[in-house]
Amino acid sequence: MLNVMKKNIKIVIVTIFAALAFSRCDYLDVVPEGTATMDNAFSTRINSEKFFFSCYNYLPNFANLFTYPANVGGDEFFWNIDNSGIRERSGSKIARGQQTQNDPIQNYWDGARDGKNMFIGLRDCNIFLDNIHKVPDLEDYERKYWMAEVKVVKAYIHFFLMQLYGPIPIVKENIDITAAPAETRVYREPVDEVTEYIVSLIDEAYPDLMEEIEDPTTQTGRITQSIAAAIKAKVLIWAASPFNNGNSDYSDFVDNRGVHLYSATSDPAKWKRAADAVKEAIDIAEYAGHRLYEYSPPGNAANFSANRKLDYALRGPITDRFNDEIIWGCTNNSDEMQRYCCPQFYNEGAAAVSEVCATLNVVEQFYTSNGLPITEDPNWDFNGRYEKQKVEGALATWHSDYVAANEITARMNFYREPRFYAFLSFDRALFATSQTINPITIKNRSAEAQGYKVESYHISTGYYVKKLVPFEIAAGPTYSTPRRYSMPVIRLADLYLLYAEALNEVDGPSDPVYAYLDAIRTRAGIPAVKDAYANASPEYRNKPNTKDGMREIIKRERMIELSFEGERFWDLRRWKDAAQYFTEPIRGWNYQGTSDVSYYNVITYLDNRTYNLKHYLWPIKLSSLIVNSNLVQNPGW
Repeated sequence: MLNVMKKNIKIVIVTIFAALAFSRCDYLDVVPEGTATMDNAFSTRINSEKFFFSCYNYLPNFANLFTYPANVGGDEFFWNIDNSGIRERSGSKIARGQQTQNDPIQNYWDGARDGKNMFIGLRDCNIFLDNIHKVPDLEDYERKYWMAEVKVVKAYIHFFLMQLYGPIPIVKENIDITAAPAETRVYREPVDEVTEYIVSLIDEAYPDLMEEIEDPTTQTGRITQSIAAAIKAKVLIWAASPFNNGNSDYSDFVDNRGVHLYSATSDPAKWKRAADAVKEAIDIAEYAGHRLYEYSPPGNAANFSANRKLDYALRGPITDRFNDEIIWGCTNNSDEMQRYCCPQFYNEGAAAVSEVCATLNVVEQFYTSNGLPITEDPNWDFNGRYEKQKVEGALATWHSDYVAANEITARMNFYREPRFYAFLSFDRALFATSQTINPITIKNRSAEAQGYKVESYHISTGYYVKKLVPFEIAAGPTYSTPRRYSMPVIRLADLYLLYAEALNEVDGPSDPVYAYLDAIRTRAGIPAVKDAYANASPEYRNKPNTKDGMREIIKRERMIELSFEGERFWDLRRWKDAAQYFTEPIRGWNYQGTSDVSYYNVITYLDNRTYNLKHYLWPIKLSSLIVNSNLVQNPGW
């Protein structure tokens, strides 16, 4: 049970907007047309429920490939290089380092260029909390649920803004519209203070939340105790990580009061606090019934090999509806993701767009079949990875569930871990679904079934993001039918890896660190970490025995297990590793190649990517700084 922190100090805090902005109430489907007044909004349970759900609508759409910063805006995804429409989407621009302070892309501060105005969201949360007591026909227990949920929504909006902008104004209460203009000129508060406010708000809400939803078809996405505890854990992990914990790069980041907005002194106690919070979140989630996903085969499972069942077991935590591993799922997930990532199983049609793919940088990140990085496994041909080879003999036997026999593909695609084949698909790979007995062979060279034929439909790098395509999809040589699912925002595997990370930072490698890490590796079908590294190249064999070595291993495990789920973008920033990864060229195979000889050439599709210290934090629009002279711009902008 979380400790509930009670505070009796009432502080009036406002958003950055001018006072008149708070007098505008655009309810939009919250109350009946023509009656958009506060009294009507909270006159009945039905009207107040609309307002309640409108607060949820201010959460970012985690499942949108192009407007949620952590999807296409990182370095995992690339897009159809020939499609100018996709190339000019906001996420694509972020990935190319084209952010600007004059008119910021994905502006979640003011609400522009694919960003929502999150401060209006905070205002509406406060309006709800201030007025929900007026509803006469609302049961007390439901009122408590709703209030607690909105408090956590409010906490998460603060967290999301802090992840993007760092220090932000804390919006505890709305200001009265009669306040003097000077009262509207709020300050950005230090990240440590923002963190404490978020945590206190979650602690306050926790006892009144539902333990778990009762009806997945109508309540999925509603905040529960498991979700609240998991959000709190992630907030404290964010606070403990190098970007926010002793970041010397921001030692002179101060406002006009002289307040330092980042502490330049690292505090090891933050990792201990984070570890405790993650463990508590795991315990709460498991008590509520959350567990690592297990695949339940259909009636025709007798025809499935062990590798095929493992394939579904690894994709299921993401695409299997309402599965127990998902702690918090985004229900606002149309079939867009899978349509952009799914191979065209037929030559024409709009049901499969096939224009978003995985970068070669991420493809190389996956382990070998021995559970080791491709640079650390002495039994894997790293130098020959770009060469091509025919799938025959022992090679065909080992890859019988993964690659079509007697075909030619790159050595890069041989003897990789099961997640490689479950999360990715490529030229001459076998693509199986639970609705079909025989898998489809992907043929991705130019003019072939899944290859480049017209500019509108093709991928560039040669690697489909199979992970985001449900294994239940109905697909055949002439059709495919998308299947909707809830995109995970937080799942249990994420917490397991965060706990291993935090424990390692506290005391270095230990049995619990290995246990939580190995729970993920075992499910993935690879050896336990110490067993794997016993067979690594000699210079790497001691990695699991040191804090630095385990830190590197855990980072890579997160980047593999949680790939394409929007976690890598935030992880690389909190680790201060983004500048290293986000400046790497985007590479892939030559999608215009018509033969194996011309196709299997590594092409650089995007070079000279810009990412430096200033890109770690989003800029505040210049006009907002003019309106409120107490705001300071983020460093570098």
